[in-house]
Amino acid sequence: MNSKEIIRIENLGVQYDGQTALRDVNISFYADDFVGIIGPNGGGKSTLVKSIMGLIPHSGTISFLGEVAGKHHIGYLPQQNLFDKSFPISVLELVMSGLQADKGFGRYGREDKNKALAALEKVGIKHLASRQIGELSGGELQRALLGRAIISEPRLLILDEPANFVDNQFENELYNLLRELNSQMAIIIVSHDVGTITSFVKSVVCVNRTVHRHPTAELTPELLENYHCPIQVISHGTVPHTVLAHHHHGGIQNSKFKLQN
Repeated sequence: MNSKEIIRIENLGVQYDGQTALRDVNISFYADDFVGIIGPNGGGKSTLVKSIMGLIPHSGTISFLGEVAGKHHIGYLPQQNLFDKSFPISVLELVMSGLQADKGFGRYGREDKNKALAALEKVGIKHLASRQIGELSGGELQRALLGRAIISEPRLLILDEPANFVDNQFENELYNLLRELNSQMAIIIVSHDVGTITSFVKSVVCVNRTVHRHPTAELTPELLENYHCPIQVISHGTVPHTVLAHHHHGGIQNSKFKLQN
């Protein structure tokens, strides 16, 4: 791969209450990556990104190389259901809060406001800058949270199930926006919606206790079985049908990961 390596993960392991969440993870991410993280529920997808974010303890090493030397160079869009919409804050203030890693809890100035307005324009909701976040639709809030994630111009953007709580039209707009942002930053996106993300991402990482990276977004039942990723593959043709591989992996029996249309 010709792109610059920005993150190197070596021998990563994570345990919760004596149970193995991830083991023997060795993988690198690169400056032009647009990676989809897939896998069964409980397989360790969110654990992997939380480890990269430095949010949970782990064994092994995660090396940030080049321009991704600090947390403020990583933008993070968490699952929307973890965000409190009742918090009394405007859209503009929400986006400016993405600068806290650089500023601490100091007061925001005109330059910060201009950065926030530029981020809102980039995500298409500059006209909602003064709106309270509790008044936003699911799609509008997701755009605002994305604006907060990119305001500091990160070299890596991590998104955890970004299409939850949004309609199909906005979901497509979101992925097209991420494709544009990928020219400026690496993107890692966690999603259960394999059918959608494989239409947009450049490569796929399957996480099921261990991690396997496939260099393209093209998935086949044979590939997923070889990579220990129990996932349902839906193929659309003259007669729609499904192929579901059953196998045992990591102590999980008959694990099924269902694709949602």
